[in-house]
Amino acid sequence: MFSKNLEKQYIKIDSPEEAKLKAELEKKNDADSKRMARFLNMPDLSRAAGSPLKEIVERASRVKSLERFDVIQIPEIIPTNILFDLFNMPPGHPARSKSDTYYIGDDNVLRTHDTVFWYYYLNHSEIKKRIENKEILGVICYGKVYRKDEIDRSHMNVFHQFGGLYIGPDDKKNITPEDLKNTLSEIARSIFGDVNFRFYDHNFPYTDPSFEMEAEINGQWIEMLGSGMARKSVLSNFGLTGYHGWAFGFGLERLAMASMSLPDIRLLWSEDPRVKKQLKLGNKFKEVSKYPPITRDISFVVKNDFVPNNYFDLIRDLGGDLVEQVELLDKYENAAKFGEGKISYTYRIVYRSNERTLVSEEVDAIQNKIYGETAKQFNAELR
Repeated sequence: MFSKNLEKQYIKIDSPEEAKLKAELEKKNDADSKRMARFLNMPDLSRAAGSPLKEIVERASRVKSLERFDVIQIPEIIPTNILFDLFNMPPGHPARSKSDTYYIGDDNVLRTHDTVFWYYYLNHSEIKKRIENKEILGVICYGKVYRKDEIDRSHMNVFHQFGGLYIGPDDKKNITPEDLKNTLSEIARSIFGDVNFRFYDHNFPYTDPSFEMEAEINGQWIEMLGSGMARKSVLSNFGLTGYHGWAFGFGLERLAMASMSLPDIRLLWSEDPRVKKQLKLGNKFKEVSKYPPITRDISFVVKNDFVPNNYFDLIRDLGGDLVEQVELLDKYENAAKFGEGKISYTYRIVYRSNERTLVSEEVDAIQNKIYGETAKQFNAELR
């Protein structure tokens, strides 16, 4: 597989541009900048002692197929031409939408996928030397990624991914989809034990053919990861030709929640000792206490260019971990009543703490802030 004399490398990419952009975010007072600065300062749970996400990383990294892979840590702020253009997501691609992605200016974003590590790895000076020598290459990468999303018990806009890449010279090694599936089978067993799993064809911008993998956990099939054979057109975007191989990527939260039957993604961030002591892979989570929810509705009229994901960010900013879910109750247009190009929305916000009983007064204080900022930031007419 690899040269017997080759030592596993740990590579960390330092980005002066990222440091500059982070410093600029910290100085700004607008809601978007403050939000992104907060996200960047959140801990990386894939490297946090005691976190089940770190436990998944360790288990997956130890499987025989990956044990000698290099490990790379890359920037979290990425130029759009690298994150999107080089990975077959040209201008106009849905993944680039500002309703889904956190932009810092027009040319940089908080990374939305960790597959971008291919670029940083294959352009590293030491790795380029190994490419010149026609060596086989293997690398893994893991850490936080960022995506605007709805609010419910299984989604957060800051989450974690783990990815791998294995490639070799066309004239030296024949790497097949079966090799990939054998590696993924090892990873699945390392995390879940002796479980059933299956593959089916899929489509990704940077692999072809592509496969989704599902594992049967507690009687249910769950989507585990995406994978495939690295597109040569993408590798050539980095100046690499004459190589082929496979790649995969998966979200750590999804697997951790499945392994522990965890009912709420927020629990992975909990500092409550009653929760933390239960966060071990394979340990079925028991509710420490089912605290009652408090619900509040909000109705408003806005222009028809309103972006719900941006509104969810506002609610997260003000409600933090106390917001369990935001549900759309009603949406309709009535030009005679609201005017042309206007839409009425009604949302139900469910507040619930995983650690204590909330009182109406503190929820009302948050809700009042949401009212005020809804009118201010979205030019909304409250109903």
